[in-house]
Amino acid sequence: DRTVQGGSPQGFQWSGCSDNIAYGVAFSQSFVDVRDRSKGASSNRALLTIPSRALFLQAILNNMRVECKCHGVSGSCEFKTCWKAMPPFRKVGNVLKEKFDGATEVEQSEIGSTKVLVPKNSQFKPHTDEDLVYLDSSPDFCDHDLKNGVLGTSGRQCNKTSKAIDGCELMCCGRGFHTDEVEVVERCSCKFHWCCSVKCKPCHRVVEIHTCR
Repeated sequence: DRTVQGGSPQGFQWSGCSDNIAYGVAFSQSFVDVRDRSKGASSNRALLTIPSRALFLQAILNNMRVECKCHGVSGSCEFKTCWKAMPPFRKVGNVLKEKFDGATEVEQSEIGSTKVLVPKNSQFKPHTDEDLVYLDSSPDFCDHDLKNGVLGTSGRQCNKTSKAIDGCELMCCGRGFHTDEVEVVERCSCKFHWCCSVKCKPCHRVVEIHTCR
């Protein structure tokens, strides 16, 4: 990005090696949106996907960061050059995951001669350009449904004490779980023998295994 050049108010020099995010945004919009724009802005897909893609690009733009390199004798940082870099993939993913968790289900409505997307539930507040929206609900991953490629969670091993997604309460979708006692054999009392081997004793213990109903 050659537009970011010269000195900065913070006192460093732009190096001219910034990520060309403007080119990336322009290219992706012309490449990815062309199919939906050709169908007309009134189609459900165009109304939904074009703003959503713009939101993804905005997540990158809003999280651009300044990276710098020091110059001087023995790294004294007598002066430094900086450039703008895209955020790490994980950072963008976390931002989009938060928006995904708070997404609003919408449906098409007509206001005069204009077709717009409005919340399907009238109790929800209207979404903004910063919100992610969807038309079709995700499939229910709790139950066996080969049509949608869903195997369900019945028989899955879960963690009884966890409150996260691996916990039995969430993974078993309220169906409850089975508890079985299983004997496992582990190596214990290991000793190093000169030279050169490690000898252990077999230890037996009983553990509880929880599986979804």
